Amino acid sequence: MTEYRDANGKRLSDYPRPSVAVDTAVLTVPVGGALSVVQVRDQTDGDWRLPGTFVHESERLADAVLRSLRDKAGVTGLAPRQLHVFDDPSRDDRGWVLSVAHLDVVPAASLDLGDDARLVPIGEATGMVHGHDDILGFAVDRLRADHRGAPDRHGLLPSPFTMSALRGLHEAVLGERLLPDSFRRAMVPLLTATDAKAAEGPGKPATLYVR
Repeated sequence: MTEYRDANGKRLSDYPRPSVAVDTAVLTVPVGGALSVVQVRDQTDGDWRLPGTFVHESERLADAVLRSLRDKAGVTGLAPRQLHVFDDPSRDDRGWVLSVAHLDVVPAASLDLGDDARLVPIGEATGMVHGHDDILGFAVDRLRADHRGAPDRHGLLPSPFTMSALRGLHEAVLGERLLPDSFRRAMVPLLTATDAKAAEGPGKPATLYVR
């Protein structure tokens, strides 16, 4: 086979190229808690960051993501999707590293984290190395956009649920208080009311909904 050369007579190996990494923001909302992210502790530096890894030779991006989640966070069974490519040549102090960021949003109960992983509110996950703060910010913006137009887009609440529980989830995701009446009017057309009721303190039982 003839070796490939471009119009300038150069081979692929003649061009400098970045290292390629994958980094994943795994987001969730613990019961009664704030929007949170999975962090892993680096074995060398001891700092906390998003789970990620360099892509190995001939490895698919999706396989590298699952490998990093398994080996660094002790998490399996997730299905992250590509979020964004972070390609600023100066973003990583280790050198020219292109990061293909991924996002997964899962119920907190489905996360069984390893010893070197933790779940922390996004407001506390700051000062991370290798541009991970930017990746987390981008992931949070995407998740919040999802929740502004649809009820519990990622199935964080077990069904059926009350309207107040749904509103509490959306408040945790959006990081802001929502007017109950306005929220109800926006969500009811997008939900199906069941015949079941749930007691929520004094007053008449609340209707239970499904997506």
